[in-house]
Amino acid sequence: MNNPTFASQSSSTANVELVPYHCEHHAILHTFYLPEEQKQFTGMPDEMLTLAKEDPHRHPVVITATRRPVGFFILYDGDELADYTNTSEALLLRAFSIHYADQGQGFAKKGLLLLPQFIARHFPHIREIVLGVNARNLSAQSLYRKCGFIDEGNTKMGQHGLQHILKMSL
Repeated sequence: MNNPTFASQSSSTANVELVPYHCEHHAILHTFYLPEEQKQFTGMPDEMLTLAKEDPHRHPVVITATRRPVGFFILYDGDELADYTNTSEALLLRAFSIHYADQGQGFAKKGLLLLPQFIARHFPHIREIVLGVNARNLSAQSLYRKCGFIDEGNTKMGQHGLQHILKMSL
């Protein structure tokens, strides 16, 4: 099988896939909304896509449900990665978000659970995923842990306060 689908099927939710960003996703990503209490912890797709166009180290990824964008994140392999890990075979997960209207349906969890397969296909040399999650963002910390990320006790200061650095070995 040359092109495996990174999808999850469930009788209660739509087909969920991780796909590299394509311009056809832009119109829907542009409409993404998050309330202020969530927006403080992540970057919005429009802003992140603008940065990605200028930085080849930012790889935008879209979470789709039945091919409709419901979530978004960046996989980053640039200089700032050194703030999170000392291995060069890592990617930093940034700006993870699910459109507010699509929250509560399991899309975030399914997207994160598909991440190891997606990375193996698109970044075969990568052995670790790292991320920083704000100490005040307890729901995100819980989600990341449920999906296989481990908190080894490392922290760093972020723009909006203390971040716990979580890792997933691949």
